[in-house]
Amino acid sequence: MQDQRNGNGDQPAEPAGPASGEPTPDERNMALLAHLLGIFTWFVGALVIWLLKKDSSAYVAEHSREALNFQITVGIAWVVSGALVCLAIGMVLMPIVWLLNLVFCILATVAASKGEDYRYPVCIRVIQ
Repeated sequence: MQDQRNGNGDQPAEPAGPASGEPTPDERNMALLAHLLGIFTWFVGALVIWLLKKDSSAYVAEHSREALNFQITVGIAWVVSGALVCLAIGMVLMPIVWLLNLVFCILATVAASKGEDYRYPVCIRVIQ
């Protein structure tokens, strides 16, 4: 019986696992968490995940970097909105920024959970 052997019988076969390029469930969960934490921790959650996983998983690194860049963009939008409060424009912009952050983070979370790539439509890509 040649269990777990390749054609010539002397080398073990490759272990069964996800296809190359397909993220593992753990990678999907970490990517999902990087996006989801943006709603609650601003950029801190994505930064921690990116720093911990940037060298060990390309999938998690890409998602956490994208989430981090988006949260930096949201932070800039909050500062601009805060500065414009004195003109009353900021009172309108702040809820819009909050809502867009919520919606885009949820869309990114769903994409990450499916193993898909996601690019935020409005994002300054500071971290490369």
